[in-house]
Amino acid sequence: MALIRSAAEAEQRWFFGGGIHTWLASPEDTGGAYLLIHDGLEGGKMTPLHVHPHSDETFYVLSGEILVHLDGVDHQVKAGGIAMAPRGVPHAFMVTSPSAELLYLHTPGACAAFYRAASEPLGDDQQVDFDRIHAAATSDPGIELLGPPPFGQP
Repeated sequence: MALIRSAAEAEQRWFFGGGIHTWLASPEDTGGAYLLIHDGLEGGKMTPLHVHPHSDETFYVLSGEILVHLDGVDHQVKAGGIAMAPRGVPHAFMVTSPSAELLYLHTPGACAAFYRAASEPLGDDQQVDFDRIHAAATSDPGIELLGPPPFGQP
């Protein structure tokens, strides 16, 4: 299945945990093979500790730095670096630079429904809403929240 899409043509969504997601390739675009999202993040953004039972998640850091908590160990990942959380392995991340840009690659694209339910089309008044993150996670088998972020305050 061929796909060509400019950044201007990609769908942008506000993720309720913070960040602007640009959907570069959805499972519908790739026959379910993968989900590819660009994420623009502010410093201090943290994810809860979680697993993806049905997909591997790879983070590619385009700019900035993140601290990745992967299977109980913290790793600093700078621009140009990657981290891969295999399916079922607990992980979280925190942006440690003033801002960061990441690419998320989920293989296969098994948790797209979670990202859609935990976001909305980009608009003017976007607010962080962790209750909606939790509601989206409980309704989708692509992600399981295990607990709060495993980091101290940035």
